[in-house]
Amino acid sequence: MFKSRLAAFAFAVAIFSTPAFSANEGQQTLSHAISDYLEAGFRASPSSATSAGLHTYDTEISDYSKAAIAKRIAELKAFEKVFDEFDIDALDVSSAIDVVMVRNDIRASLLELEKVRMWQRNPDRYPGTAIFAVYSIMSRDFAPAAERLESVTARLEKIPAMLAQGRANLENPPKVYTEVALDQIGGITGFFERDVPLAFASVKDEALQKRFQAANAAAIAALKDYGTWLKDDLLPRSKGDWRIGGELFLEKLRYEEMSTLSFDELLKIGWEDLKRNQAKFADIAKHHYPGKSVDEVRELVEKDHPPADQLLDAVRQVMGGLRKFLVDQQIVTIPSEVMPTVQETPPFMRALTFASMDTPGPYEDKATEAYFNVTLPEKDWKPEQTEDHMRSFNRGTIISTSVHEAWPGHYVQFLWVKYAPSQVRKLLGAASNSEGWAHYTEQMVLDQGYGKGDYPVRLGQLLDALLRNARFIVGVEMHRGNMSFEEGVEFFVNEGYQPRASAVRETRRGTSDPTYLYYTLGKLQIQQLRADMQKKLGKDFSLQAFHDQFLKQGFPPVVLVRWALLGEKPAGL
Repeated sequence: MFKSRLAAFAFAVAIFSTPAFSANEGQQTLSHAISDYLEAGFRASPSSATSAGLHTYDTEISDYSKAAIAKRIAELKAFEKVFDEFDIDALDVSSAIDVVMVRNDIRASLLELEKVRMWQRNPDRYPGTAIFAVYSIMSRDFAPAAERLESVTARLEKIPAMLAQGRANLENPPKVYTEVALDQIGGITGFFERDVPLAFASVKDEALQKRFQAANAAAIAALKDYGTWLKDDLLPRSKGDWRIGGELFLEKLRYEEMSTLSFDELLKIGWEDLKRNQAKFADIAKHHYPGKSVDEVRELVEKDHPPADQLLDAVRQVMGGLRKFLVDQQIVTIPSEVMPTVQETPPFMRALTFASMDTPGPYEDKATEAYFNVTLPEKDWKPEQTEDHMRSFNRGTIISTSVHEAWPGHYVQFLWVKYAPSQVRKLLGAASNSEGWAHYTEQMVLDQGYGKGDYPVRLGQLLDALLRNARFIVGVEMHRGNMSFEEGVEFFVNEGYQPRASAVRETRRGTSDPTYLYYTLGKLQIQQLRADMQKKLGKDFSLQAFHDQFLKQGFPPVVLVRWALLGEKPAGL
């Protein structure tokens, strides 16, 4: 899992300021317009600025008051008028791509603020903002500890008011959203109680420590109070519908991923790929596990996992060999020798993710640590819960997950971001590119010979592909009203071949991440682009050159990468 550094634009808010320039002043004006738009986004989401490696707003936190939300909407609409005035046919292709990306980012943000309205429906948004505000400063040594503690303290002092804004905003959220928020609030509170003080224990400034301790205590009290309010007040009246509906679903997909596909076209793609992967799984089962059914083979594959207390070591053992394979086989250029750090997923991120990559921002020039987060079973789980969780970390999926998150998935794509041709493509992006690339690499690496002949490894990759296929279909069908939550869980189990614990977690995620079909959609788009490049170049085609050219574009929607690499301007622009 990897997110655009400005993903928070969609629900952040800021003070309105009308741009003081005309869009008809040429290329230089475009540069100014883009800089002003990105800067406004950082004002709206100060933690996103910190995460991107820009530290102007390290003492600020997002303002979720209704007045500020209204001002942010007005600001976005003003920027929309500015960027609509640019004639993309009069620009070079690279600049035209930037304009298209900004226009779509604005419209996706307005869609979120005005129609989807997660700021009004998702109670996890507010403690999530609190922890991201502090974690983004705490997790990397981009400045002396005392300086970072001062920024953390300033943000801590603003957390109680921000949580109060959340309580004022939330109106009849879906029950599952409140349940997820309750699942996470303990880990979030514990983070402030234990992890934050430990991170800054070395700071000797007594006055600063005293101010920090007071601010942290107030933030903890506010979070505990928020948790009590969630349980006693909000949960009983959480009766809202998590479905966003078909119209909003397609609109969201159009602005975020530049997909113009209909529901019928989407489902045709999703079902065809799911059946293709099921057939591959069945074929391997038939020829290499004679006499055993598909379900029996699944059971064998899922049971082949390390003990829970050895999971992190198992992931670390895979990492070095994967990197060497990429270099030896000339699959992709790796622009750095630095390895990401494998660690346990922080408690506040465990409710909805099994693994993730946390990289420094494209403008972070001091703290370059990257973290490969792996979710371990909780210590208080019953043995059967732990076993169900670990089935998702069988030997094959450990390799597939390591490919996806690190080599050559998210981490390698991050290493290439500094070569992206513009500010926009360093900071904005599409999940169908970033997650599509990471998912594409899972199959590609095995196709190129990694683990050749090791059928449990291929079956693990197919289980991960079927997981993404199930996300594709469940997301579409749940949000247009054709599938219930319970039916979604059963689909993940029966069609996606997932353990039930994973199926429940994935379905919960789908209630708040409707378009998580972007994994499979992006993978298939990249495979098609590669085939078309190979057809065009013939014997001159190089897989490494294709991958390098793809990654050098940043992570715009794949249709815009096609425009850059093949000269195919998307229809309708």
